[in-house]
Amino acid sequence: MKIIWTDFAIENLKGIFDYYSNKVSNKTAHKIRKQILGATRQLIKNPESGQLEFNLEKLKQNHRYLVCGNYKIIYRINDNQIIINDVFDSRQHPIKMNDENRNQNK
Repeated sequence: MKIIWTDFAIENLKGIFDYYSNKVSNKTAHKIRKQILGATRQLIKNPESGQLEFNLEKLKQNHRYLVCGNYKIIYRINDNQIIINDVFDSRQHPIKMNDENRNQNK
């Protein structure tokens, strides 16, 4: 299995990094980014270890998620690839996950 990050997911991860870098510290920003990236590594051996993301059922792509701190790492499995589609702040209302702009990237 190979992990592939979409541009959308990368931008969200950068946004998280920038937020913590500016509001807290560079050290904290690096720590959170490292935790998120580290959490995805388990998917190589256990791609179905994440729960199904019911908020994205309408897309019919069997999106799954891992929880890492305050974030949901949204992914799907396609052939021999694990595609990371989004890093979603779970403190937001889940309905925002279905926002049209977000779904164009999934």
